[in-house]
Amino acid sequence: MEEDGNGGEGRVEDESELSCLDLTSFQLHDLGEVDIPESLVELDLTANRLTKLDPRIGLLSHLRKLSLRQNLFDDEGVAPISQWNTISGLRELVLRDNKLREIPDVSIFKTLLVFDVSFNEISSLNGLSKISNTLEELYVSKNEVTKMEELEHLDALRILELGSNRLRVMENLQTLKNLQELWLGRNRIRMVNLCGLKCIRKISLQSNRLTSMTGFQECIALEELYLSHNGIQKMEGLATLVNLRILDVSSNKLTAINDIENLTSLEDLWLNDNQIASLEGIEVPVSGSREKLTTIYLEHNPCASSPNYFTTLKQLFPNLQQIDSDILM
Repeated sequence: MEEDGNGGEGRVEDESELSCLDLTSFQLHDLGEVDIPESLVELDLTANRLTKLDPRIGLLSHLRKLSLRQNLFDDEGVAPISQWNTISGLRELVLRDNKLREIPDVSIFKTLLVFDVSFNEISSLNGLSKISNTLEELYVSKNEVTKMEELEHLDALRILELGSNRLRVMENLQTLKNLQELWLGRNRIRMVNLCGLKCIRKISLQSNRLTSMTGFQECIALEELYLSHNGIQKMEGLATLVNLRILDVSSNKLTAINDIENLTSLEDLWLNDNQIASLEGIEVPVSGSREKLTTIYLEHNPCASSPNYFTTLKQLFPNLQQIDSDILM
């Protein structure tokens, strides 16, 4: 293949030991005219017009990474992959941004590490129970999932992305002891339930229906916490989170800054778009982060209208580099 879809020189050369074939944005409807070397380790078919899998892919015994992102695959179109034992050594499978309605059967991949079915039309996690327990990263964002289920056996999982679904309850996480990142933004969750997870480092619950911050107390390894666009009225349950570096509670209903005296590692504090009336007395709750804090957002609070707003914050935090959108020189 000598030319790409834009008439320029192709990125693929005819090499006997070719290990990576990148056909991103070639707008291909099929792979009929594409040479697929048997030596391939990676095959990237992102942003094409494919609806069916080329059977030659099933013969690539060295294949470890396969991206079918941003195509037109439906459930029937990807079904053959469940029978292709020759590529059972696959480590990364990306089916993001297609037309899937169900979790495909990928049980033949016994050493799978990364599985991405985000941006589809999947309504249930049924089928996850067949996925190898070697999985480390699972992405199912922007679907229509209503329940967290069939996750219990994934004890090697480090990243779980279930944002932009229809989840109402946090559940079935108790066995995910190695989980480092949990992304649940844009759901319908009303209460925090981390099921005893203590090693987690990043949590996002942005744009849910939370009214309380309690539930994170045991997450002592937590470094980043994103809770913007909820209905939280009080800062609480944070005192044990001594490793927290980033705290985002913007666009809530807070009236005061509380419970962060112990957060000596805090670098970024986002409190904009709340109802914090005054900076008076703020030096006590922020005393722990006085030296470390480099970024603070308080705009769109009543306190941001006070005449000594910038001066007060600069005095409180001598190492500030940014106040709201203003970069300090």
